Amino acid sequence: MDLEGCTFSVSPALAVRSSVGVEVWACEKTNLQYQYKSFLPKEETRNCRSLSFSSNGRYFAYSNGNEIKVFQTLDWKIRCTLHRPKAFYLRFSPLGKYLCTWELYAVTKEKPEGSSNMFVYELNSGSLVFDIVQKNQTDWEPSWSSGESLFAIVVGGEALFYDISEDSKNFKHTSRKIGGSRGAVVSLSPGAYPPWVAVNTPGTKGGPSMCKLFKYPALSQNQAIACKSFFQADRVDLLWNNRGSGILLLTSTDVDKSGASYYGNQALHFMAIRGDTCSVPLSKEGPVHCVKWSPKATEFVVVYGFMPSKAALYNLKCDVIFDFGEGPRNSVYFNDFGNLLALAGFGNLPGNVEIWDIKKKEKLTNIKCPDTTYFEWNPNGAYFVAATTAPRLRIGNGFKIYHYTGALVHETIWPQGQELLGVEWQKYADNTFSEPIISKVKLEGIKSSLPEASKKAYTPPHLRMLKEGKDPDQFIPRPQVKSTHTSTPGFHVNKKASVAKPNTQNNRKEPVECDGKNAATSNFDQPQQQSRKTNQASDREGNTVRVLSDNTQRQKQQSKKCGNPEKEKKIRHVAKKLSDIKKLKVRQEQGETLELNQLNKISMEAKFLEDLKVLKMTT
Repeated sequence: MDLEGCTFSVSPALAVRSSVGVEVWACEKTNLQYQYKSFLPKEETRNCRSLSFSSNGRYFAYSNGNEIKVFQTLDWKIRCTLHRPKAFYLRFSPLGKYLCTWELYAVTKEKPEGSSNMFVYELNSGSLVFDIVQKNQTDWEPSWSSGESLFAIVVGGEALFYDISEDSKNFKHTSRKIGGSRGAVVSLSPGAYPPWVAVNTPGTKGGPSMCKLFKYPALSQNQAIACKSFFQADRVDLLWNNRGSGILLLTSTDVDKSGASYYGNQALHFMAIRGDTCSVPLSKEGPVHCVKWSPKATEFVVVYGFMPSKAALYNLKCDVIFDFGEGPRNSVYFNDFGNLLALAGFGNLPGNVEIWDIKKKEKLTNIKCPDTTYFEWNPNGAYFVAATTAPRLRIGNGFKIYHYTGALVHETIWPQGQELLGVEWQKYADNTFSEPIISKVKLEGIKSSLPEASKKAYTPPHLRMLKEGKDPDQFIPRPQVKSTHTSTPGFHVNKKASVAKPNTQNNRKEPVECDGKNAATSNFDQPQQQSRKTNQASDREGNTVRVLSDNTQRQKQQSKKCGNPEKEKKIRHVAKKLSDIKKLKVRQEQGETLELNQLNKISMEAKFLEDLKVLKMTT
């Protein structure tokens, strides 16, 4: 494999989490053949739920079911050990000074009111500096300013702010508060200090949801820099660009009342720190599948609409500056430099991955990565990993590494009987790598060991026969008709005689052989032949009438048995949804992380139960 011109001074490590343990893989600078490295001893555990690198790559942490281990990646020695056996999620603060952990909220007989399940640890001392009850699994993470001097979290409908610029003991007292309502979301902007603060408050009693933008510490309601209100927003995702100059608001509802989408509907809005607000125009109906800011912070990509979905690149004025066209896509990924973009279709889509040169606005390659459940660009910006992991998929686990030109440079297939649970690139500080120079010359790679799916289009059997020059009708079995006529004296039918198929082109029948003679030349036999034809036609009509009568009786009996077929179909449809929800709840109780659409589905259980009750009452 030729990697000339593609080597880097640093080769990011790859952390691997599986059903048998945690390990770190690495490669040489001259090739990309990743393999297990013993500089971090393999942790043999079946209970690792999470692993994480700090954003600057200095620290690496994972849980093993008994404790959390934090390593410093300079020499891969343990920095501290935290006793949190039930840790479910791990997240570092922006500079890696703190580690946040979250575990499932539980109520016990000893503590019927429950106990804290979100914790913040200071890594220098390994001490617990903050803990609180955070029941929500989807929005559990606190928000930090880039310099870690400000910490914000929503508790009981209030946005709480802690100024910890001088001492971590300041976690004990809030510096500011914003009152709101249950379900509020707060987000601090990256970039300069003091940060901008976005606070979204859900609507109540039919009122609209409201997102306001403040400049910390001026947080009074009349000090808002910008304000955006919207109806139909059960949830709002707040997405800052990395400069903190603009924020996208992705609103979504649990149910689409128009019935056009099972997953509700979405809308996208934009707010700038100058006070500008607008709705992002979308030219096709359907859901918003994915939204991502470019690392350059001046543009963003939206994938939206019913399949085949559209993808478009927008500027800060929310004007479309490039249309990627339509295709089977639901995901978008920028590399760390914003000069390469991957448009992909994963989940229930076939796994197409398009790589685009953003500067030239041209497609570089289109490859297939079927069954991909995890996608991430290498921090060097030239390679990406596509992995198939459990519990989403429990067969065919493994990961592949590709060059942006589409060349496969590494492949690892996980052994049977084991499951790959997750992979993650080691992060690095800014300016560690230089922006890759884009080339259309495809890198020489390796061939995958997995068999390729057949590219031959499916052809129905009847069309296959036509392509082969065969008449499909000759393969259709036809019922044989018995004749009930009696022979007349002087007319003897040969036992091998056969009645030919009608010729519809000239509306005549082929002659019948009688004792080896052509019946058309025998005047004596014509009355007997006509009589036989009449009897055969009568038999065919009689058989047809009997078949139609039997079918009618059968349909009547089936209709009586089923009652209302349309209503029965609706009952089965709702019952299946309830069965799916039951399975999802079991997976959730087992600690599995569910996706947003799965959580939305669980939240609709009461509605489905009511629908089923109404249907059965009226059946």
